[in-house]
This record gives sequence, structure tokens and C-alpha cells, in this order.
Amino acid sequence: MAEAKSVYPFNAFNFEIQIAVSGLGGTMLCNGQFSECDGLEMTMDVKTIREGGNNVSQVRLLGAVNYGTVTLKRGMTANSLDLWDWFDAQQLAVPSQLRKDFRGEATIVLKTPDRSKERVKWVLRKCLLTKLKAPALNAAAGIVAIEELQLTYQSMTIERGGGIDA
Repeated sequence: MAEAKSVYPFNAFNFEIQIAVSGLGGTMLCNGQFSECDGLEMTMDVKTIREGGNNVSQVRLLGAVNYGTVTLKRGMTANSLDLWDWFDAQQLAVPSQLRKDFRGEATIVLKTPDRSKERVKWVLRKCLLTKLKAPALNAAAGIVAIEELQLTYQSMTIERGGGIDA
């Protein structure tokens, strides 16, 4: 008798974020941990066409794909101000420079529960950092130094990792 294969669901708590921007030296700006990640979404527009004389059916055509805005909350990154520098570089850039130099690539990696393998990666291309929020400064609270950041992106791909069945 064949042995039953164990199937484990994806655990949403084991993920990490990697962000690189070519215009800022191409090095990793952020290789951090956040407690929340929301906005990994794709929505496809649907165009409806009605044929003349056909009152009982319609033709549905696929349209453009729209992407969400990724929001990362309560994060920890290396001891640097790289994310703040990226935001500053974007706001001071001329439009032609912004189009090519200051768009980043972000990778969100979901890991297995023991963090030994990558289950899946979401690769966000041509990202812009559109919101960066520091937490309230309160000496009594021992909270981390990035409260929230938002990334808008032009495209997203999903890659299988080694910790997922093909």
C-alpha cells in the first residue's frame, strides 16, 4: 500500500522582504522582517461585448491586469536609513531619472515553518516607495523603527520554491 503524502498548508507568519534599487548602487536596501504584508494581488479587467440580435448571451474578453499596493507593517531592518534615502531620492528625482533609476525590485519570500526552504516568492518589479511611516516616538514603548511602508509596482510574478510540491 502506498504511503500517504503529508500536505502542509502555507503558514503566513514565515516571510521576509528583500528590496533592491539599481539607481542607489544596486545593493539590497532592505532585507527585513515585517509582521504584516498585505496587497499581493492581481485583478484582471473583463470586457463584455454584446452581439447584435443575440439577447441571451454575451462575449467576455480578458482585459488589462491591475496590481495592488503592498503594505508592510511593523518591520525590522538593518541599522540603516536606506529606505528613507530611497524615498528622498524619488522625491528629488527628475521624471526621466525616476522612470529608470529609482524603481526597485522587491521579493517577498514565504518560508517553510522551520525556515529551511523557500515555499514561494512574489517578485514585484518597478516598485516605487509611496509611503514610509515611522512609529510614534515613545520612550515607554519598545517598538520597532518602521511602522508602515507601501510599495506600488508595475508587475508581479510568482516563483515556486524548494519547499512546495510541483
